[in-house]
Amino acid sequence: MTGNSGGPHYSPFARGGGLIFVSGQLPLRPGRDTSLAAASFREQAEQTLQNLKAVLDQAGAGLDQVVKTTVYLSDIADWDDLDTVYGAFFGAARPARSVVPTGPLHFGFRIEIEAIARASADG
Repeated sequence: MTGNSGGPHYSPFARGGGLIFVSGQLPLRPGRDTSLAAASFREQAEQTLQNLKAVLDQAGAGLDQVVKTTVYLSDIADWDDLDTVYGAFFGAARPARSVVPTGPLHFGFRIEIEAIARASADG
């Protein structure tokens, strides 16, 4: 397994069995340590998806290699906005997806997303 060393007690991603497992991503602006907890749901979702893409880039994978995502929502009423933002983000890529209503998430966030991607672009 590989991923980022240092920092918290988990890696942003890990490899195993030809797959890349991306840890849950939150609406934080990287490098600025800026929380978007007070932002609109759409802004939180867009930042979370950008963070997911950044981790995939670090792992050497693209959006077209994502096979499954799990989206955690603090309020299922955000489902329609999620569909809009998620569809625009993934475009033609259509990974399998689960949406799980959770109640409150860490730090007052409204969304968290984890993903599984193929480690290689060929299959």
